[in-house]
Amino acid sequence: MKSYGLIAVVLAGLLIGPAVYAQEASAPSGSTGQCKDGSYTSNATKKGACAGHKGVKEWYSAATTAAAAPAAAAAPAAAPATPSMTPKTSAPIPGSKAANEPPAAAAPGGGPGMVWVNSSSKVYHCPSDKWYGKTKAGSYMSEADAKAKGFHADHGKACTP
Repeated sequence: MKSYGLIAVVLAGLLIGPAVYAQEASAPSGSTGQCKDGSYTSNATKKGACAGHKGVKEWYSAATTAAAAPAAAAAPAAAPATPSMTPKTSAPIPGSKAANEPPAAAAPGGGPGMVWVNSSSKVYHCPSDKWYGKTKAGSYMSEADAKAKGFHADHGKACTP
């Protein structure tokens, strides 16, 4: 008799256990993540979502894709489906690698005996330099003219010996 009662209690525990866990695991509607302290967040991004709540414990990607689905249906066919895929166009941070890379194409002009003068930095660049014709503000002129107007060679390296 005791064994039947014990089996009934174990069976009831097995049946009720998942139902109780499912209630605890379900997040409030509109939440995008759960913080480590048990609270929920509705921030659009993880960054700063659980600030002051010991960080993010779990991030619900389904909530963010569900929010993006209506926006994707209203957007034109050529537009990206999710906002995270849109390219960001901003000015490079000074001192970063992107700020130090020259544009891909050189300005038209130049030629033998000509240097590129960067009018904003007062530096001139030789034809062998990666910045030759590629800075935002500048023009081509002879090295002698550049020196006469007060420009100096990039890193002190003159084009002609």
